[in-house]
Amino acid sequence: MKNYSLKRLFDQPIIQTRDVKPSVDGFDVLGAFNPAACRVGDEFILLLRVAEAPRPEAGWLHIPVVETVDGLPTLTVKTFREPDGPYDPRVVTLNGKTYLTSLSHLRLARSKDGVHFTIDEKPFLFPARPDEAFGIEDARITFLDGKYWITYTAVSEHGPAVGLATTTDFKDVTRLGVILPPPNKDVCLFPERINGKYVLMHRPMVHEIGKPSVWLAESVDGIHWGNNRFLFGPTAAEWEIQKLGAGPEPILTDEGWLVLYHGASSTSAYSLALVLLNRNNPDHILDRSANPLLTPELTWEREGFFPNVVFSNGWVRWFDQDQNRERIWVYYGAADDGVGLAELTRND
Repeated sequence: MKNYSLKRLFDQPIIQTRDVKPSVDGFDVLGAFNPAACRVGDEFILLLRVAEAPRPEAGWLHIPVVETVDGLPTLTVKTFREPDGPYDPRVVTLNGKTYLTSLSHLRLARSKDGVHFTIDEKPFLFPARPDEAFGIEDARITFLDGKYWITYTAVSEHGPAVGLATTTDFKDVTRLGVILPPPNKDVCLFPERINGKYVLMHRPMVHEIGKPSVWLAESVDGIHWGNNRFLFGPTAAEWEIQKLGAGPEPILTDEGWLVLYHGASSTSAYSLALVLLNRNNPDHILDRSANPLLTPELTWEREGFFPNVVFSNGWVRWFDQDQNRERIWVYYGAADDGVGLAELTRND
């Protein structure tokens, strides 16, 4: 993929954690990052992942969880003594059970120019099912069959699964439940049917044998998925040797399906790269990046809640009337603490 470049449009984030208000009284926003993206009419739409947690208290851990109370999803806070020794500030095991220390949801942001966003004060999609008890994370948006399909990671004590919701106007949303069980994430749908079937990419989270890699699956109704098969996985290159996963929905070019993906190094530094798939047979890889197109280099990409990360699950292809040309803008999360903007260009 030497004929593509991914260059930052700004050397500062366009959205920072402090730009987002908490949705729950007594909570703090720990991060606003990893947005899904699309264009609706003349608006740019982002679905931010917003991670919140109860305000800290010395000596105590307050863990947010959505539980079913009297048949209704209810946000509860579990309180534990803080562990004596060092512990992961994101994931903690207490009394034999593992919890996330924050709860994520999806927050809508709108913009006319794609740079300056107005962020809703309330969630667009908040955890509301047992399989979302620990949060909703890292959405992707695909426009298909006249509506916007939103895939996201639904996290619970049973692991990360893949949820699906749809909307036509980003006002009302229909939840369709879990379409892939744990452990799985990083799901994006192709924006058109291929050989009459819906197709998606997903990332089973293998552990004992193999490394987390990109797989394909297909469906006749968009709900029930099968014919799963391996597509591509990590190489021996250090920047993607640990694991990788697909980013936003593929873009159809005159060469084939262009896919943005992330790779993680042995030190868990995340970078962005491309792969090109055959239009009619996406099992066939035509080209793939030998080196990353974007790596964490700036201070706000290297320092944050989870350092050394550039991660994208949202891009927008649009026609710039002022410059009379088509553009592809890539929105990326940086260090789980903000959103950057880069542009993908074809060098030739």
